[in-house]
Amino acid sequence: MISVNDFKTGLTIEVDGGIWQVMEFQHVKPGKGAAFVRSKLRNLRNGNIQEKTFRGGEKVEKAHIENRKMQYLYAAGDMHAFMDTDTYEQVEIPGAQISDQLNYLKENMEVQIMTFQGETLGVELPKNVELKVAETEPGIKGDTASGGTKPATLETGLTVQVPFFINEGEVLLISTTDGKYVSRA
Repeated sequence: MISVNDFKTGLTIEVDGGIWQVMEFQHVKPGKGAAFVRSKLRNLRNGNIQEKTFRGGEKVEKAHIENRKMQYLYAAGDMHAFMDTDTYEQVEIPGAQISDQLNYLKENMEVQIMTFQGETLGVELPKNVELKVAETEPGIKGDTASGGTKPATLETGLTVQVPFFINEGEVLLISTTDGKYVSRA
């Protein structure tokens, strides 16, 4: 058991029969009444996000999530295959379960697979990934003074806003938390 006063971003807990990850939390101490913790939780089974308020000092069950390093192999229909690099054991995950992460996954990429009591919950991506620009408008000389952006479609199908000087074929660093351009790789 863990107190809600000890919440940290990324902590996994069991509440109402679900496995939740704390995305945000805020301790509130009103002038009148008891303190409470307002939190934003993500369900690791289906990806739903829910806001939940806990009384100050309330106890919740901590969920012990195991992370296994695996390599993304391929997509077969709606199933996506991953392989443990040590044991060569393969795991298939439905696309609906990892729909948010599919924009960043490419073949042979190393990721962490989250499991809870033998149940596969999803994929944890690195903070930034390298993706190649598949399509973008060519930059025009002198356009960089304004510091503007243009859309670029990456090799996985993800569209991001990039600076004007980025051209097709370049490899970029993209943040997996917000899907934004970080820099050239």
